[in-house]
Amino acid sequence: MDRVKAVAESLLITEDMELVDIEYRREPLGWVLRLFIDKRGGVTLEDCTRVSQEMGRSLDVEDFISNPYHLEVSSPGLDRPLKNERDFIRFSERRIRVKTIDPIGKQKSFKGKLRACVEGRIEMETEGGIVEIPLSNIARANLEVEL
Repeated sequence: MDRVKAVAESLLITEDMELVDIEYRREPLGWVLRLFIDKRGGVTLEDCTRVSQEMGRSLDVEDFISNPYHLEVSSPGLDRPLKNERDFIRFSERRIRVKTIDPIGKQKSFKGKLRACVEGRIEMETEGGIVEIPLSNIARANLEVEL
């Protein structure tokens, strides 16, 4: 996956896009390599098609994936995952959902407004008050769909 990530990131930087996530898994119809991409203002179908074609050509030339696979490129969706400090900084003031590895005050699931990300932790405003969560304790975080 590190090699796929390197190929994808070098391609996406020229497109002013970012790699959000990579999945490589066996599904009922075979192996699927799925790339989730994003950019300011959102990703279009044309963006996904162009990146899929360019990525497919690059991976064919590199030829380091041993199993036959299907390549899919898509947007991360409205409930986009937050994977790193850069994501938490970018989406401050948005509503998010967080699941922690270890409980914080006997709780592992949090919903609220992301206030800040500083010094390796996020600060969220929840119904129960302000919660600080170390990035190292986050199992999963996603944007909340805002209607």
